[in-house]
Amino acid sequence: MMRILVIDGQGGRIGRQLVKLITERFPQAELLAVGTNSIATESMIKGGAVKAATGENAVIYNSRRADVIIGPIGIVIADALLGEVTPKMAAAVGSSEAKKILIPMDRCDTLVAGLRKAAVSDLLEDTMQILGSMFD
Repeated sequence: MMRILVIDGQGGRIGRQLVKLITERFPQAELLAVGTNSIATESMIKGGAVKAATGENAVIYNSRRADVIIGPIGIVIADALLGEVTPKMAAAVGSSEAKKILIPMDRCDTLVAGLRKAAVSDLLEDTMQILGSMFD
């Protein structure tokens, strides 16, 4: 069974949408949701996450156990998401052996050259297509 870790911060809107899409499209996966704060975690629970946790240690611990990690690009950048991503969180995600699907969000003050501005719904659909290819 594939273990998918969704990490989000701030208000957890991206994480909530990801959790909803993953539970609908890949019910066979084990989904873990981790928020950098309790509001993000609660939002992902409202999106359908059954297993959820909050904070630095939860990110570190679950990054070691995941097969796939999904979240905004800031989860691999220390001090991103207005400082919610600690250096230890970024290092844990970045050094994890899990496949990573990072969603380019310009709210992290990190811009990726070569990408075209896209609607969040388009980015999430692309994420689901990438994830789906991992089940093949």
